[in-house]
Amino acid sequence: MKNEFLKQVYSPDDFRKRGHRLVDELADHLSKQLNDPNAPALCWSPPSEALEYWTDFLTHGDERKLFPEIVKRTTNIHNPKYVGHQVAPTAPITALSAMTGALLNNGMAVYEMGMAPSAIERVITDWLCSKLGYDAQSRGFLTSGGTLANLTALLSARKAKLTDDVWNNGHSNALGIMVCEEAHYCIDRAAKIMGLGEKGIIKIPAMSNYAMDISLLEDHYQRAVAKGIQIFAIVGSAPSTATGIYDDLRAIADFAKKHDLWFHVDGAHGGAAIFSEKYRHLLNGIQDSDSVVIDGHKMMMMPIITTALLFKNGKNAAATFSQKADYLLTQSDDEDWYNSGKRTFECTKTMMSIHWYT
Repeated sequence: MKNEFLKQVYSPDDFRKRGHRLVDELADHLSKQLNDPNAPALCWSPPSEALEYWTDFLTHGDERKLFPEIVKRTTNIHNPKYVGHQVAPTAPITALSAMTGALLNNGMAVYEMGMAPSAIERVITDWLCSKLGYDAQSRGFLTSGGTLANLTALLSARKAKLTDDVWNNGHSNALGIMVCEEAHYCIDRAAKIMGLGEKGIIKIPAMSNYAMDISLLEDHYQRAVAKGIQIFAIVGSAPSTATGIYDDLRAIADFAKKHDLWFHVDGAHGGAAIFSEKYRHLLNGIQDSDSVVIDGHKMMMMPIITTALLFKNGKNAAATFSQKADYLLTQSDDEDWYNSGKRTFECTKTMMSIHWYT
C-alpha cells in the first residue's frame, strides 16, 4: 500500500495494539461493575454538558482516553443496580462477535456478501421456529429491531390475506388490524406507516390485569366490519412492554382461525420464554400463530440491535417485498433463502446472526 495515510489506517499492528488495550480496558470495566459494590450504574450529565464535552474533546481530547471516557460517560448495564431500561447486559463474547462483524463488514443483502452469516442465520431461524412449535415448512430471518420486524410482519399479513395487490397497486378500501390497548406503540406506528390510519387500529380494551380482554373481540370485530373496515390481522403481545403481561395467545389464535385473520405475536420482549421450563406456559398458543417477533437484545444477552422474525409458512417469509433490482436482485428457481435482501426491509444489515450463534 503506497498511500501512507491509508497504510496507517489499515495497519494490522496498530489494530492489534489498540484492540488488546481496549479488550483489557473493557474487561477491567466489566470486573468493576460486577464486583465493586460502590461502582455507579449511571454517571449522569445533562445533554448540554455532554454536547459541550464531546465538542471540545474532538479538538483537544487525548485519543488514548477516547474509549475510557466513553465508558465513563455511559450507563453501565452490567451493574447489578441497573434496572432502568429493557436492553440486556450483553454476554461479553458478543462484543467479540460484534467486532468480527464490524471488521468483515459483509452487508448480507446477497449471498456473496454474507456467505457464512447467511448460512448461520438459516441455522438459527430454523432452530427458533422449531422451539415455537412450527413445522419444517417454517422459515425466518433476522432484522434490525422489533419495530421493523413488527412492521414487516404486518406487511406480510396484508399481502397474504388480501386479494388485491396492495404492494403494486395501492389500496382504497379501509383496512384494519386488532390489537390490545396495552400493546407496544410500534404496532400503531406500523399500522399508520401502512396507511391504515387511526380508524384502522381496532384497540381492544385490557382487563384489570392489563391483558387483552378476549371477551370483547367479537363485538369489536363486528363493529369494525359494519363500518366497512376489512380486518386482516390480529396482534397478541408477549408481553406488553409497559406491564410485562402476556395476552391469552391460545384464545387469540382461536379467534383468528374463526375469522381467517393473520395472527401475529409481538414477542420482542418476552418471546424468549420459549426456552424457559418455568415460563413457557405463558406462550401457549404461539405455535398456532402465523408470525412471531423475538428480540435478541432483550432477554437473550445480545447487543443492540437484532430481532428474529419467524413465519409458520416459509413462503410468506420470502413474498413480502417482491420487487426487482437488476444490479442486485435476480429471479431464482431455488428457495433463495440465502439472499437476505429479497426478504428484509432494510436489505443491507449487519452480520447479526453471529451473535445468536455464539
